[in-house]
This record gives sequence, structure tokens and C-alpha cells, in this order.
Amino acid sequence: MKCLFFLLGVLQLLAAATAVYKQWIPNTNFETASNWDKGRVPCASDVVHFEKNKVVSVFVSSPHALTDMYLPLNGELVLASGAGFAAFNGSWDPGCDSGTTVRFADSEHHAWFDPTLWQALSPGGELKPSGRVFSVDEERVPCRYDDVIFQPETSFRVNIESSQQVIHLRSISLMGQELSSPEAWAEYLRGPSAPLQFHGNGTLQVTGTGCPDKSGCACGNALDGHRICAALLEASGSQCPVPACQSPLRPLGHCCGVCGATVNLDFTPDFDLQKYRDRLVQALLSQPKYASVRMAISKVHKAQTFLGVIPRSSTPVIQIVLIDDGAGVQTGSTAEQLAADIMEDIAQHGEALGISSGKVEVATGSTFSGQVGSQALTRITAGTVLGLLFGLLFLRGILFLYRRGKLRLPTLCLPRPWDRLEDLASPAPGSDKGFDNPMFNVEPLSTDPGEETPQKMAPKDHHVFYLNPLYDASETET
Repeated sequence: MKCLFFLLGVLQLLAAATAVYKQWIPNTNFETASNWDKGRVPCASDVVHFEKNKVVSVFVSSPHALTDMYLPLNGELVLASGAGFAAFNGSWDPGCDSGTTVRFADSEHHAWFDPTLWQALSPGGELKPSGRVFSVDEERVPCRYDDVIFQPETSFRVNIESSQQVIHLRSISLMGQELSSPEAWAEYLRGPSAPLQFHGNGTLQVTGTGCPDKSGCACGNALDGHRICAALLEASGSQCPVPACQSPLRPLGHCCGVCGATVNLDFTPDFDLQKYRDRLVQALLSQPKYASVRMAISKVHKAQTFLGVIPRSSTPVIQIVLIDDGAGVQTGSTAEQLAADIMEDIAQHGEALGISSGKVEVATGSTFSGQVGSQALTRITAGTVLGLLFGLLFLRGILFLYRRGKLRLPTLCLPRPWDRLEDLASPAPGSDKGFDNPMFNVEPLSTDPGEETPQKMAPKDHHVFYLNPLYDASETET
């Protein structure tokens, strides 16, 4: 029996890991109580009032009797089979004794980039339970290769304001119809409902193609990360929760700091993200000792800088985020242990898995060291070795050219011993070439405390001088 429960848990984790379907939650249906300012559906003695200048699409699933109804100038009522409106005939309606004006709520504020308004579905269309595999905040909103679903027999209005020129999607399902080609989507946009359902400066584009790379594809919502975080923080009280660790981690694509561990993996063309995710779930995450750990894994683009300051480019890495439900000093400790097991597995099988290197960062509630511990377990690659050798050869070449006189470096204020003139004979008197050298006839620094101070000039017949880099002896020959 224990083995059966164990296998069922593994299957649930695997099903959760493969979901790429995201469903829009809000609707503008007539029968949804939250869509009315009174918190209930209008009844027979009520007057229904739609704001005159509000654009709206409303799905009506059943017949209704009303006293009166004011419609908007620009909108639509989508009637299901058998649905409609009739005038109130004055008969008694249970629960509707006091007739009043009931106004349709504002639906303009529902934003596409609000993670709280989306829910993940399994490939079979069932709601994905909040299990052990989760998504960072930017990936809770539809990514460029996801399938978007608006529930059948529902109306909606969504603000697609975006910093992206085009919001790419694999497919969009509306009213039970899947639109999975650019041509089908373009035809739908020419219809009367699309302008009532989508507003804002964004442009949705259906491609009909999934991620072409077996190593995974980045979500593509980084440009709208500020919108995602603003919406998420507004829903949670305008600030991130206070973490239980001293220096929380900030995973790429996540809005708030977390306690636990992150593992960043560099990979080769042989890496398969789905197979590796399944491996982690089956071999490690499903173990009873890691029952409190939740994991997110995806490809992200990590910014690269020159000397840690100047932005240079970005490189794709596989990011694994591990968090647990530990409290106090135990916060993040189980996640840290799982990260260590992942790195040990990479050390043994990384080459076969297509993983070239990995780095671990940890933030726990432990105060043993007074700060967050971090470690980097990186395998030295051939490229790293070649880079170091090239750098050493380059420096040696510069030194060789400098010593041979083929390369001149900026001179320093202090004299250099290798520039001292070997022939200490004084220049021929009476020469009218050149100019006075301020370093000429300066006595060397004394090492005997009883001798005169270094500032005192040497006698005329004591010739100590240095090469003037601006003086060319050949110019004195006539």
C-alpha cells in the first residue's frame, strides 16, 4: 500500500510538471454575482444599469425577468440557447422584495499580466492542483509557447497593455473553439467581439508552434516583469512578505525574495529539460525526506556583465528554485540538502545529462555563520582552461615586446634603473642643442643618517645623471 501511494504521488508530480495550459479566471457573465455592485444577480423587481460609456461583452446563460434595463452604447449581450429577458409582470419573486438599481461592475481593471488571474491546467483540461512543482511569478502568466484558454460559455474583458511589441502564444481557445493558426486568429480579430474582449496597446499573436528546443524555452515575459510584480504586490498588500532568512534569494522571474536554494546549470546541446525535470521528480523530489520541498525549474536568461558592472549580454541557464516549509532556524535547510543532492547527482552523471556546470546559492534561517551561506560547485571546462592560457600568453607577449623596446609604456615619475645611461661621461660642453634637464646633477638618496639631506645638490664635478626620454643624442651630430 505504501508503494502504491508513493507511485501515485510520483505520477501527480509528473502530470503537474508538463502543464503548458493557462486559463483566464475572471468573467463578465450576467449570472456571476461578483460582477454586480450589490454582490448578487439582478432579480425581477430590479433595474439593471450598464454604464453608458463602458465597453463590455456579457454572456447570458438563462432567462431573466427585469423591471428595466439600461444598455451601454458599445457592448454586446451573448445569449445562450434559451436565454433572454422579459419584462417583470408584477408577480411575487422570492428573495426579491425590494426592487433597486443594480449596476454592472467595472471590468476594465482586469489585466493580462496579473498572475492572480490565471490558473494552470493539466493537459487533460483539469485544474492543476497546487502541488510540489510551481512556477516563478513571470511564468504564472502565459508564456510565448503556452496555450491560453478562456472558459466555454463565458464572456470576458482583459487589458493587454504591454511593453512587448507582440505577445506571442501557441493557441487561444474562445467559446470552446481553439484558434491555433495565425490565419484563424487574424480572422477572429476582424469580428465584432474581439475589440470588446481585448483592450490596451498590446497585440496578441497566435503562432501555432510549440517550443522548438528540447533544452526548453525562456518564458518571454521579462519586459513586463514590472507589471507582473506590481499586480502581484497590489493583490498581497503592496509589499513582499518578510522572509525568515537574513539575506533571501531573488530568483530570476520571481518578484519577492525566498528562503531555500537556487541551482543554476550550464548545459550542452544534449540537455533535455523535460527528461531532467522528470528525473528530479522521480529520483529526488518524491523522496519522503523532501516532502516539504517545492521546486520550480525552467530556462531563464541570466545577464552577463564585464568586470561585474558593465552589461554585456545574457546567457541561457537552467534555474532550479527550491523552497521548503521550515520555520525558524530550519527555514530552507531541507531545500539546501536537496540542492546538495542535485549537485552530487550532476557530479556523477552531469556529462550524460548534458550538464556542463552548476552553481548553488543558499539562504536559510540558520545564524551559525551570521550570514547566508553560498557555494559554487563548478566543473572547469575546456573553454575556461583555454581562456586562462590565452591570457597568460598575451601578458607574456607584452612583457617580451616591452623588454625588446618594441613597445613603450607610459613613463613613471621615478627613474627606472634599466633606463640609466651606462656611459657616465658628461656631454660635450658648449653644445647648443637640447634643454636643461631638471633631473641632471641630482644626488642620489643617502642611506647614511650622517650625510647631507637628499635635497642638497651634488658638486659640479660629481656627475650623476639619468637618461632624458625627450632628448635624442643623434640630433647633436652635424
